[in-house]
Amino acid sequence: MRKHIPNALTLLNLLSGSIAVIFAVNNNLIASALFVFLGIFFDFFDGFFARKFNVQGALGLQLDSLADMVTSGLVPGIVMFQLLSMTDSNWNYVGNDPTTESIFGFSDMAVFPLLGLLITLASAYRLAKFNIDTEQQTYFKGLPTPANTLLIISLPLILEFQNNDFINTIILNRWFLIGLTFFSCYILNAKIRLFALKFKNYGFKDNTTRYIFMVLCAVLIIVLQFAAIPIVILLYIIMSLLDNLTSK
Repeated sequence: MRKHIPNALTLLNLLSGSIAVIFAVNNNLIASALFVFLGIFFDFFDGFFARKFNVQGALGLQLDSLADMVTSGLVPGIVMFQLLSMTDSNWNYVGNDPTTESIFGFSDMAVFPLLGLLITLASAYRLAKFNIDTEQQTYFKGLPTPANTLLIISLPLILEFQNNDFINTIILNRWFLIGLTFFSCYILNAKIRLFALKFKNYGFKDNTTRYIFMVLCAVLIIVLQFAAIPIVILLYIIMSLLDNLTSK
């Protein structure tokens, strides 16, 4: 019975991601973010229980990547598409509006929001590389797809709940979003060694970076709420680079 728990959690991740896709397509980005959080929660614990019960296998690895492709690959691409569409009415999907010149339902300028789907492509490439890379057991090469997804879905949450005109202006700037899209695609597949939050033991000496990172995350989230998420991702990258330097 225990051997089926990790795969069941992976399927719950996939279910959550599929629901998140439906909400994202319908531009309900807050509900979509909620189900992404739920999917990432299941994604964390499927690996935890697989290691705990020693039932890691090829099926679980493939199933996990397929679930992540939806929750942490397709959803952030659609969310970025919707955010880019918000930046200019000329970029919107127009559907069957007969007054607007369109190709397959897209106005002439609406091809630009499709750049957001580059995140989906980069996520697929990253997940495929992870599956065949035997080195990424205790660390990651490039930003993990769940972390990248948290970065992207934090933007509509900040818009909705932070109520800061300056931050909102930055987020709804098309060039900022396009730049973030390309940065996201790069950092997903960059050959940068990033520490994993996997504890072989709970001693402070062997997990100093992890413990400091977790404490800083907690403080930032308490103080800045959703606006802390992009800072946490940046902090994760910086601390990993510093950890690489000290380990050498």
